[in-house]
Amino acid sequence: MHMKDCVFCHKDQIVTDFVYEDDLVMAFMDMDPINEGHVLLVPRQHYLDADEVPDEVLAHLMLVSKRIVAALKAVYRPDGYSIMQNGGIFNDVGHYHMHIFPRYEADGFGWTYGSSKKRVNFEIAQRLREELAVI
Repeated sequence: MHMKDCVFCHKDQIVTDFVYEDDLVMAFMDMDPINEGHVLLVPRQHYLDADEVPDEVLAHLMLVSKRIVAALKAVYRPDGYSIMQNGGIFNDVGHYHMHIFPRYEADGFGWTYGSSKKRVNFEIAQRLREELAVI
C-alpha cells in the first residue's frame, strides 16, 4: 500500500474522534472497538512494521501509549488493558498502528492460536541472539 492510498496518512479521511495529537503521532477512537474506549495510536508518517519506524518515533509511541493507558484507567476503571500491534499481512490497514483498550475479566477477548506443539530450545534462542547481534 502506498501513502496516497492509506487512510491513516490522510487525517481528513479518519472519521472517528481524535483523543491526542502532536507532531509525531495521532490517536483516535477505533471504528470497531473491542471494548468501549478502544484507541488507535499511529505515527503521522507512513510505516508498515515496527522495524521500519525510526527509534525516536517508536519510543514516542510507547510514551504516548502510557498516557493513553492512564486516561483509560481513570475513565473506565478497567480490570486491565491490552496494547497490541500487528505486522506484515496481519496489519489490515497497511499503516503501523497500536491498539490500546480497556480490558475486563469477562469481556470475551482472548489470545487464540493453533494447538500444534511449538519448539522452545537453545538452538532457537541462539539463532535469535546471533541475528540480534548483527541488527
